Amino acid sequence: MQHLWAPWRMAWIRDEKGERAAQQGCVLCRLGAEEDDLVVARSQHVYLMLNAYPYNFGHLMVVPFAHRPSQEDLAPEALLDLMQTSNQALKALRGLYQPQAFNVGANIGAVAGAGLPDHFHLHIVPRWQGESGFITTISDTRVIPDTLANTARELRECLNAK
Repeated sequence: MQHLWAPWRMAWIRDEKGERAAQQGCVLCRLGAEEDDLVVARSQHVYLMLNAYPYNFGHLMVVPFAHRPSQEDLAPEALLDLMQTSNQALKALRGLYQPQAFNVGANIGAVAGAGLPDHFHLHIVPRWQGESGFITTISDTRVIPDTLANTARELRECLNAK
């Protein structure tokens, strides 16, 4: 039996942040309004944060401050900020971790897979050749090579150095 140690998941098990988020409404609105360890940058209309439950290492989300269900509901200046911030995120990820590709997209609506269907956000997922090794293939498990805290620190340093 193999064991994967992931002590940062204990907060999820205990629902330390989830209970507060449920009491305070939309978790993305709450994160946009306060300081959080996962938020790595802010601009006028959007903020950039690490996904707390990443699909892959370096998985970022670009989140508008406006609580809207779809991108067509955003003001033109928010859309511009969303794309400019996405470009900054791509540049930072390329510089720090040298991914060979990216998945960039959004799940708009619950049927499309949106976990938070009422608050549109964009996902940026770095990809590397050969990242799906044996552990993903035979046990449907992904290995994240660094902590969220360290990844957030590195991204903040890179984004603030521009």
